[in-house]
Amino acid sequence: MTLLDRVVSRMFKLPGAVGGYRVDRELRIPMSDGVTLAAHHYTPEGSPAGTILVRGPYGLGAPFDLLYARPYAARGYHVLFVASRGTAASGGDFDPMRTELADGRDVAAWMVGQPWFTGKFATVGPSYLGFTQWGLLVDPPAEMAAAVITVGPHDFARHAWGTGAMNLDLVGWSDMMNRLPRDDKQPSLLWGQLSQAITAPARARALQPVFTDLPIADAGERHYAGGARWFRDRVTRPDIDTDPYWEPMRFGAALEKAEIPILLHSGWQDLFLNQTYEQYQRLRALGRDVALTVGPWTHRGVIQNGGPILIPEALDWLGAKLAGRPLARRTPVHLQVTGAHEWRDLADWPPPTTPLVLRPHADAALGEAPAEPDAEASFTFDPADPTPAFGGPLLEGGGYVDDNHLAARPDVLAFTGAPLAEAIEVHGVPVAELAHRSDNPHVDVFVRISEVDATGHSRNVCEGYRRLDPARDQDVPIEVKLSPVAHRFAAGSRIRLLIAGGCYPQFTRNLGTDENPGTGTKLVPARHRVLLGPSTLVLPVA
Repeated sequence: MTLLDRVVSRMFKLPGAVGGYRVDRELRIPMSDGVTLAAHHYTPEGSPAGTILVRGPYGLGAPFDLLYARPYAARGYHVLFVASRGTAASGGDFDPMRTELADGRDVAAWMVGQPWFTGKFATVGPSYLGFTQWGLLVDPPAEMAAAVITVGPHDFARHAWGTGAMNLDLVGWSDMMNRLPRDDKQPSLLWGQLSQAITAPARARALQPVFTDLPIADAGERHYAGGARWFRDRVTRPDIDTDPYWEPMRFGAALEKAEIPILLHSGWQDLFLNQTYEQYQRLRALGRDVALTVGPWTHRGVIQNGGPILIPEALDWLGAKLAGRPLARRTPVHLQVTGAHEWRDLADWPPPTTPLVLRPHADAALGEAPAEPDAEASFTFDPADPTPAFGGPLLEGGGYVDDNHLAARPDVLAFTGAPLAEAIEVHGVPVAELAHRSDNPHVDVFVRISEVDATGHSRNVCEGYRRLDPARDQDVPIEVKLSPVAHRFAAGSRIRLLIAGGCYPQFTRNLGTDENPGTGTKLVPARHRVLLGPSTLVLPVA
């Protein structure tokens, strides 16, 4: 074990005795179509505890090897770490998410045929590395025995266009993938972090035209200069339910077929939180052995800040489910209640709740009393000056912020309650039911709940987004489901409801026309009206 391994073990408070291992960095795994994938094989000293498979597109070096290969090899596991097709030194073209199903089957079949294979294996990894795990679970190999899936979606199509608007995390992510080296050579961890910090402002400036210029498909192609060839398809094909292009990215069947023990990790401000919640709910309903941990993290924060909690949990889970050791985890659910800053161990989540119905009023108040029957509030969304994103579940930045500036904008409706006489806890999925009208059928609706403390600082709690259907969502009540939340509103604080017509650049701005969102160039504003009498915010209060 190297000095770096010791530092990582100490930094993340990793349990268990550690030992040595060797690494074969020259592996090439043949796929059924003749392409070979680059892989590193970590072989532990002594009797192995099992085998772990890790697959993803971000190279085979730091930081992923430090977090998802070395700690396991040092604790007795064979680890096979495989670079996705078209990344690092793997052959073929990188077509994100669309080749992982077939390649995963080929990798697993090759692995179980190796003389060092221990008879059963588990999978680990975050984000895209979690998505590859769900791909294997669509048709689980008999030898697959457990999984630890961290902020890993099972349906990338739904992440892209599930709200009806394109999630523009794709822009920065595509830029990052376009710059990754196409070999096994990785910069040192320290140099990589310094380089990213130094170049981040210049990269952000260079990316700005992709967000502002129209059409976005052409702006992206100019920026990527022949790379990220998937970008045009992703931003111009919004019909995820009937367009066969998206089918290889949708692993919803895995939620029915997965029968192995699965530990799920997420963050309350993670961009894949809704899918992790669905995974837990569906697996739990089927009686599967599933556990869930959620902390106060963003997507990147799950790795950067959650490691001291999540990596020991993963080692504990795999030790029990793969190596047959006692499980230290006490309950299926381990989560932090934000606001209270308390970690809870629960048998299930959410707990039983009672709906608290709040209503917006013409004086910008929010309360339980009925609103004036004929009262309404309005704002104009201008796609030439779209309502910006302040914090929230973003790939870059985001998280919890003071969003008073958002509440003060003229294109945002803000309704704020009276100071709470006592603290209340909300557990589950809040829902906004709005009597919404607009003079343009092509509109989006963004809804956020924030908490305003006694000093007047407003902090986001959770949010939801929806692009309305021009044919079905006119002059009828609309429902916007917000992201799951476990949050305590403190006594003396106030609950705030925000309603807007965009959240940019988290989502593509609605152009206000029926043009294709990826190739459209015309911008038409929309006047939104919310009839306050029938409109409600429903909070599940425990």
